Amino acid sequence: MQLLKFDWNPLTGIDIVGNFKLHFYSLMWVVAFVLGWYIMKYIYKKEKISLDFLDPLFMYTVLSTMIGARLGHVLFYQSELISQDFFSIFLPFKFKGGFEFTGFQGLASHGAAIGIIIGLYLYRKKYKYKSLLWILDRVVISVASGAVFIRIGNFINSEIIGKVTQSDFGVRFIQNYYNRYEAVRLTGIQNVQKAYDAIGKNQELLEKVPYRHPAQLYESFSYIFVFLILWYFYSKTEKKNQRGFLFGLFLILLWTIRFFVEFVKEPQGDEYIDWFGLDTGQWLSIPFILIGLYFMFQYKPKHTVK
Repeated sequence: MQLLKFDWNPLTGIDIVGNFKLHFYSLMWVVAFVLGWYIMKYIYKKEKISLDFLDPLFMYTVLSTMIGARLGHVLFYQSELISQDFFSIFLPFKFKGGFEFTGFQGLASHGAAIGIIIGLYLYRKKYKYKSLLWILDRVVISVASGAVFIRIGNFINSEIIGKVTQSDFGVRFIQNYYNRYEAVRLTGIQNVQKAYDAIGKNQELLEKVPYRHPAQLYESFSYIFVFLILWYFYSKTEKKNQRGFLFGLFLILLWTIRFFVEFVKEPQGDEYIDWFGLDTGQWLSIPFILIGLYFMFQYKPKHTVK
């Protein structure tokens, strides 16, 4: 079953000038947001909602997603940045240990979820054409489609890797095992990408890299089905008129997937919560699942949205 095992040593971006690099991970975010915009445009046209509301919805969603994801990562996984490299929290640069353009690395999906809910609450206070839950029931369809591409971006970046596996399905993440400085030092090649390419051809260095679960691909593949299920209930049933149902279904599906994938995923930082064999990501997922159950089965009133 060697075909199910492979080495992952990709080109992660395009060097523009100096330390500035256009990361394919960033492009995956762009794809996610643009696709989400087109899905929402389709929904608004179908339901005869003025498209004038769409652009501000897009801006609120993008900003709340990025701010929430970044702050969530810092608070849940890397709080030392607050004291050690404060400005890197808000800027796409690293200042500690030398100035470097990094992009916005370190984004937490739990923080993004909280940010989106808060952002859409603020959006609804200004634009009152529909209820907050009506908007959430439809936005989560776009979010599910976007999550597919975000995890592909994580895979390209060799981040959010899985645990070591002895199974027939595994990936050797060369760029995660050897950081860029190690790659240059071990090969004597100053060009980082060429240094990684040389490691990929060096059996002695390559054999030190363990095979791991491609946890990012597990999530990305699963989120395709989350999107398809949500789209089915929205387009083929009357559940879109049951306020909060699609929002609740999204929370249950997405965070249940996240809960179980965490079992084969390496910790994303300092595990501040590690109770009963469950990690931070799993404990953070449980409240979302419970909220989803409430909105699917307990929330009142359940009446047709006018």
